Amino acid sequence: MARVVTLLGGESTGKTSLAHALCERLNDQGVTACVVPEHLRLWCETRGRAPRADEQAELAQAQARLIDEAATRQDVQVVLADTTPLVIAAYSELYFDDMGLLPTARDWQRRVDLTLLMGLDLPWVSDGFFRESEAIRDATDAVLRRELQLAGIAFQTIYGR
Repeated sequence: MARVVTLLGGESTGKTSLAHALCERLNDQGVTACVVPEHLRLWCETRGRAPRADEQAELAQAQARLIDEAATRQDVQVVLADTTPLVIAAYSELYFDDMGLLPTARDWQRRVDLTLLMGLDLPWVSDGFFRESEAIRDATDAVLRRELQLAGIAFQTIYGR
């Protein structure tokens, strides 16, 4: 079973860039790694819209399933997850005032080997489509920190590029 490293944070915090940079560095050093992309982002790009409240649970489950499947691959030593169900649960709270996904997301997050939380030091950059605002990024960070602390999950905050 591969070690699972998760990258958490709101929009425009550098999760994707860091996941790919870590993957490249690990592979260069002979540690077989893979990146599990952000399912929510791919879902939104495919459909051209943000999800509704009733679609959030399936998106969180799908993200967990993709990470879990990658972790069972025999050819992978480290899985770098570019987000987790906890981020989707945080969005569900922020956008739909629904905290129902948080308990399951916290339970899933407890199982990972390393949780990295992206700092808020990088400038917020619009993608012209899905990224809403720096305020949403900051609010997402607050929810993630609260939930990690509530669950007793150790995490390391990552700053810079």
